[in-house]
Amino acid sequence: MTRPFIPVVLAGGIGSRLWPLSRELYPKQLISLVGEQTMLQATLGRLEGLEGCAPPMLVAGDEHRFLAAEQVRRRPNAPQSIVLEPEGRNTAPAVAVAALLARAGGADPLLLVLPADHVIGDVPAFHGAVETALAQAETGSLVTFGIRPDHPETGYGYIHQGAPADVPGAFRVERFVEKPDLPTAQRFVAAGDYFWNSGMFAFRASVYLEELKAHAPDILTAAEAAVAGATRDLDFTRLAAGPFGACPSESIDYAVMERTARAVVVPVSMAWNDLGSWRAVWETSGPDAQGNVLMGDVIAEDVSGSYIRAEERLVAAVGIKDLVVIETGDGVLVAPRERSQDVKTLVKRLQGAGRRELSVHRTVYRPWGTYTVLEVATRFQVKHITVKPGAALSLQMHHHRAEHWVIVSGTARITRNDEVFLLSENQSTYIPIGTRHRLENPGTIPLEMVEVQSGAYLGEDDIVRFDDIYGRQGDTPTK
Repeated sequence: MTRPFIPVVLAGGIGSRLWPLSRELYPKQLISLVGEQTMLQATLGRLEGLEGCAPPMLVAGDEHRFLAAEQVRRRPNAPQSIVLEPEGRNTAPAVAVAALLARAGGADPLLLVLPADHVIGDVPAFHGAVETALAQAETGSLVTFGIRPDHPETGYGYIHQGAPADVPGAFRVERFVEKPDLPTAQRFVAAGDYFWNSGMFAFRASVYLEELKAHAPDILTAAEAAVAGATRDLDFTRLAAGPFGACPSESIDYAVMERTARAVVVPVSMAWNDLGSWRAVWETSGPDAQGNVLMGDVIAEDVSGSYIRAEERLVAAVGIKDLVVIETGDGVLVAPRERSQDVKTLVKRLQGAGRRELSVHRTVYRPWGTYTVLEVATRFQVKHITVKPGAALSLQMHHHRAEHWVIVSGTARITRNDEVFLLSENQSTYIPIGTRHRLENPGTIPLEMVEVQSGAYLGEDDIVRFDDIYGRQGDTPTK
């Protein structure tokens, strides 16, 4: 039986345990961690072949909107809408706004809620579990997916299976259990009726909203106000910032599932992993005969049980065992593999110190292309800028810095106050302090340029933006 449903893909969060690769402005769901696709793209790809699947609804952070849109726009099942959270408020509010939007016009669809940062190795098993969950959701249940554990894991919450539900393969939830200690986890695995809590759900939109009203009415009220004040911005639905920011930050499990009498679990084995640590990435990536996963430009001698990833430079290792080594252009992480969960502690220290490496990489993505910081020193900064064909930076000016532009390849259309002119390879221009300027690529190949900034202050917030085709007048980052 075909059951129409709308997937709700949750693409918020920053994946701080996977620093230095995952960062605030380039989080793990937008990165290729396992395989060639990003985790968001792989999540959408798993929906292909499911009968009744409508175009998904994507809920993403406002600061990730252009990256997310770029990754999904060419897919055959591109999202019907991209809903922007002004700030992260956990899963209960995110799904609440999705359910309210899905009910617009009087509809009441089934929803399949999927985080965008999970790995699922057995897609046919996933499809089978989805069909069971949707059938059970039609009876008015709130269905969660329980992962059959293959080892005693202390990093996950557990679901205790109860009596059979209406649909074969579905069971009432006896209770939810917080992350246990090791002896308790071992006992759960031996019992055979405890499952890892996956954070994936299926329910009818109205049922979720009814239970939210009963158990967390303040979340529902804030979500309703955020949706009522929502505006359209290009291809995005932008939630009202004030009401959404005032919403309590709670998970679906805490706000609804642990309190409702309508909770049902569908147990499934599907090679699932939420990639919550570098140890999990190592496990999922398929270690070689020596127990290693080596990615990028890596030379290893007498190395075992390690995950070594080089993003921009050669990494050479000798005589090490059971380590995680992650190299990016501006940071290197070295940790025992079994302590990779503790990366979050380092992230808190970076946050306390106000370190730039917490939020951005050397290469920063913008809707028009990218820029890479090549050198930073007192009173000057050098960037490599790439502008996509047909794209344009904002019309802007700077109070504290001048800019020198050298075209490496392609064609640039330059606006400098009242002048508009073209530059090509090996030509250059100068943008004095206080000058209105814009850079455009009118050509059919990427525009490559070197920018040398000079001045007393080179911060990314030194900008006055006059016009922008991407609607970024309120953004802090430059360009």
